[in-house]
Order: sequence, then C-alpha cells, then structure tokens
Amino acid sequence: MADFDVVELGEANHPEVGETAPDFTRPLVNEEFWEDTALSDITDEGATLLVFYTMDGGFPATYIWNELRERAWDETNDVQIVGLSISTPYEHKTLIEEREMDYQLFSDPGNEVAEKYGISFDMDGMAGISEPRPAVFLLDEGGIIEYAWVATEWPDFPDYDEIERAIEDR
Repeated sequence: MADFDVVELGEANHPEVGETAPDFTRPLVNEEFWEDTALSDITDEGATLLVFYTMDGGFPATYIWNELRERAWDETNDVQIVGLSISTPYEHKTLIEEREMDYQLFSDPGNEVAEKYGISFDMDGMAGISEPRPAVFLLDEGGIIEYAWVATEWPDFPDYDEIERAIEDR
C-alpha cells in the first residue's frame, strides 16, 4: 500500500494545442551555472519540451527525470528538454548532479509561471505554498503548443509513449 494519498486536482485552465505558450524569464540552471533566460530564447533555438514538475527531491521528480533521461528524446529527435519547478537554483544544481542530468531547469520559487499557465495548485496543509502540477508542453520554434498534458491528480505522470509520438510526428 502506498504511503501517500492520491489528491484530485480537478481540471486546469491551461493553454491548449495551437495556442502560444506564455513567455517568461527565470533563472535557467545547468550543471555549471545559472542565468536569467526567457522561454522564447529557448524556443528560438528549436522545438522544446517544457516539463513542469513538483519540487526537486520528491519521488515524482525522480521518476520523471529518470524516464526522460532513459528515453533520450533530445538525442534521437530535434527537440530540447527543459524543466521548471519551484525549487531554487541551488536545489536544481544538486538534482542535476545527483541524477547526472544534461537538462536545464528553470527555477520559479514563487510559482508565478505555473499560475500564468493555469496549472498551480496549493500544497495540502501548507498555507500560501503552491507548486505546479505535473505538466508537459511540446512547443515549436515559435512557442506554439503542439502537445499538452496536465495532471488531474497527484501523483500523476504523463503517458511517455504519447509524448514520444508527438515528438516523432512533428
């Protein structure tokens, strides 16, 4: 039996396929450093899989990033993968090092980006603390959403085969 409760998150008011993804600027962390970067700067370089996940250190982050690393879509397809959570740049650097990740992660401790995307949820029992619900958006080089998945419960994970088809079909 799981030692956590499944929480129904309900529907989200997120951007849909065919819409332009909301742009934002946040610290983007890699294994060496971080700097403020706009999402549009990333998408200008090509197709981007934007992965929202709960904070670093939790089992959902571990599962998501292990799966993405094993599938290596960025190595076999013309797509770059970036993540976003409420974790700080310092926490992101630790996650990148511990998981031996080649991915860059946006840091959004105030959760404003998830609010812009309509995917914020309040953490149970923590007044004023929120994080993004798990979500995946495949964006083209113009920032147009080609694929979207947003969790309706916690924990919930995307259908990785479905994401792979969306990447390969682009």
